[in-house]
Amino acid sequence: METSCDETSAAVVDEHGIRGLAIASQDAHAAFGGVVPEIAAREHIRSLDAMVRHAMREADVDHADIAGVGVTAGPGLVGALLAGVNWAKAYAFARGLPLLGVHHMEGHLFGTALEHEGAHPPFIGLLVSGGHTLLLEARAWGRYRLLGQTRDDAAGEAFDKVARRLGLPYPGGPEIQRAAERSAAAHGTAAGSKAAGSPAAGGAAGRFQLPRPMLSRRDLPGDPAYYDMSFSGLKTAAARIAGQLEEESALADAVDDLAAEFQEAVVEVLAEKTRRAVEQTGCRRVVLGGGVARNSRLREGLAERLGSSGELYAPSPRLATDNAAMIAAAAQFRLARGERSPWSLNAEAALAFPGLA
Repeated sequence: METSCDETSAAVVDEHGIRGLAIASQDAHAAFGGVVPEIAAREHIRSLDAMVRHAMREADVDHADIAGVGVTAGPGLVGALLAGVNWAKAYAFARGLPLLGVHHMEGHLFGTALEHEGAHPPFIGLLVSGGHTLLLEARAWGRYRLLGQTRDDAAGEAFDKVARRLGLPYPGGPEIQRAAERSAAAHGTAAGSKAAGSPAAGGAAGRFQLPRPMLSRRDLPGDPAYYDMSFSGLKTAAARIAGQLEEESALADAVDDLAAEFQEAVVEVLAEKTRRAVEQTGCRRVVLGGGVARNSRLREGLAERLGSSGELYAPSPRLATDNAAMIAAAAQFRLARGERSPWSLNAEAALAFPGLA
């Protein structure tokens, strides 16, 4: 069960993969330009029963077939998390089933593995969402080493905030990508490729220049900055250019080009940091997860950096978004190891990533 933000989801999985999956996305937040926690929690409570019934019907199982209950315990919006945790606790207790609290971001790694047999440890994991940006080495399932993370805004959060500054609808990530594709089409280039004679990448064909944070420094592999990321300054730089264009009444005609340059800057940072991790660890298998994994330019940029000898595994759009199948898969793994969560399990908005060495 997954209720960490604004998707209500239930799923049934077994050793063969996904048997049933239901996801209800909450459209009410678009009117506010972002997720409203109170609305999210109420919508989860309204939708959970229906999502569970739908997933079980699709899986063709009844209550007696369920072996355990997995639920996102964090991180996320605490009110939203509580809706799922309390439902799962009540169901598991009433049925006498084991309860497993799952870390949302670890779930995203299992989500990609549900679709790709090759997405198994050891691998470099890049988790990119609205709330998190993490780069880690997965030595085995449940055993991880954190290599780097954002020092401020998550990449997905930066996408949403820049999109809002440009007057694009919420959620901002898909809108930024669409704007970049329009820019590429207008300039006759592939999105993210360099135009002939242009010094800059992106469909904008060099019209704007944004920084690539924490790439210009010559850090050594032992320095945390070698893998860490920062998107706050990039977001501010894009907002400053948007403000200047607005003063000149020129923003409307520049939105697509500025969006393309912003997207390219984010992709370049993420792809280069991942390439560094691959080079230093010697592990050429990369697993991508999180909502931003839906961005096609990010997948292209990673593939370009890894080259022909690298292995990139990315989830489908349905499993890139928050979903219960990934949570169930993580719970299944931990249940098989004999793990159980206590009945005192609670939602934690800032739950620590498990298994970090």
